[in-house]
Formats: sequence, C-alpha cells, structure tokens
Amino acid sequence: MRADAVVLDIDGVLVDVADSYRRAIVESVAALYGETIERDTIQEFKDAGGFNNDWVLTEAVALFVLASEEGYPEDVDGFTARVGEHGGGLSGARTVVRDALSVDSSARVDSRLDPEELRAVFQWLYLGSDLYAELEETDPPEAGPERSPGFIHDEPVIVTPETIEWLTERYPVGVVTGRPRAEAEIALDRVGLDLPTRHRFTMDDWEEGKPHPRALLTLGERFDATSVPFVGDILDDVRTAVNADREDSHRAYHGIGVLTGGLTGAEGRRKFEAAGASAVLDTVNDLPDLVD
Repeated sequence: MRADAVVLDIDGVLVDVADSYRRAIVESVAALYGETIERDTIQEFKDAGGFNNDWVLTEAVALFVLASEEGYPEDVDGFTARVGEHGGGLSGARTVVRDALSVDSSARVDSRLDPEELRAVFQWLYLGSDLYAELEETDPPEAGPERSPGFIHDEPVIVTPETIEWLTERYPVGVVTGRPRAEAEIALDRVGLDLPTRHRFTMDDWEEGKPHPRALLTLGERFDATSVPFVGDILDDVRTAVNADREDSHRAYHGIGVLTGGLTGAEGRRKFEAAGASAVLDTVNDLPDLVD
C-alpha cells in the first residue's frame, strides 16, 4: 500500500487502554449505581458506533444499567444491537430505552442519570487524585473513592520505538483521537511521538468525533498527501477513513484495523473487513511492512 502520510489513533493502537479507560467506564457506573457491566462487553458498545468518546459510552452503560432495573428485558448484546439499529451513540441508546420502557419507567431512568457526576468520577479514577486536581481544577467527586492512584498509569505501550522512528523518518505523521488534548499529550510523550499541534486532532479540536471525516480530511489536506492510511482499533476508525475517501475525490484514504484493542482474532478481522478496512494488522508495528 503506497502512502504519502500516516495517521494514527492512540487508544488500542499506540497504548493499551484495557486497564485504564475501559476499567474507568465499568467502575464509574458501579460507583454511582451499584451495578455495572463486564469489561469485555464494552466492545459491544464500540461496535454499535458513535461511542468514540468514553464519557458518552459511560453514560450509555449507566443508561443500560438503570433501564435494566426498570425492567429492560435484553442483555448487553441485545441492547447494543438495538442501539446500532438506531444509528449508534447516546441518541440511539436513549431511543432504545424510550421504546422499551413505559413513560414512567423512562422518566425514572432520566431522573437518576447524572452525566456530570459520571464524568467527574470517570476522570477521578482515570487521572488519579494528583492529575485530577491539576487538569480538572475542581473538587473531587462525592461518589468517587477517597483517593485514586489513576488508571492512566496502567497503559502499556504497544508501539515500539523502532516503529515510531521508521514512520517519522519517512512520512508526515498525524494523530486523530477521542482523547482530551492533555491526555493525548501524556500518551504521546509516553510513546515518544513528538508532533506539531497542527498534526493532531483531539476531543478539544473536533466536535463531530468519529466516524465524521473532518479531522482526517483536514490532515490529508495539510499533508498535501494523495494516499493516507488511518490506523485504528475500532470500527468507527475504519468508518472514518471510508467516509473521508467517499468525500474527497483528490485523495485515497485507507482504514487500517489493528487487533490490539477490543477487536481481536478472526472475529475482529471479519468485523474490520465488513466495515471496509483496506487491511487488518496484528499490531501497529506491522504497519511499516504494509506501506514500505
């Protein structure tokens, strides 16, 4: 595959977030509502689409837990399948709950759902007490533990220094991520990838989120590239590249799936290919062989 530039996601591509972001999703809901889901079912929400933002995903998990207490009849697989049928994301989750529950039950779910407190607990658990105080500049959440060491410290690096060196010596490299800017910078520092601000799109720079193609299209234009692989670990990453390729007649965009996030094995490969992936790699460290 010829490439003039390379764009990377962070989570599940450069660093492993199974014990950080995904753990924070599960434990935030448990801290507020006493019940939660199994960590390995988070991928079902990701596959439904519209959940690149983990704060939004946490709210959807809470919505499922509260709806289940009100009599929602399906398990996570059934719920997320319905969410996908309704367009994915939080709006799809809300539609599923409204359609399944009575007006009174749905109103009780809405009254108990507290997105701001969920986000605060999530950040408290993920960042830890010290970083939370530095980055959030507010009091700790009431529902969180007294102190948190921070799951952010439990993110093993996936990409090797050799891969970083190989890519940056040959191509302009960009990043498109759903992380907030400060958290993206922490991860990029950890993996040793130093990028100009103009080569990065984070949650703070990009309101639409994946799979909207604006960020990827902008980087393709800034790099003046004609062929741009975008490497990600979820289906919405591939859909972002597919949408960009459909919209930009001057450039080719290639969605590259990696099996180091929630999608793994033969089933993960099949899902990536069904979503339109141009290639599926075991790890981002296989990218040089693909584009060389």
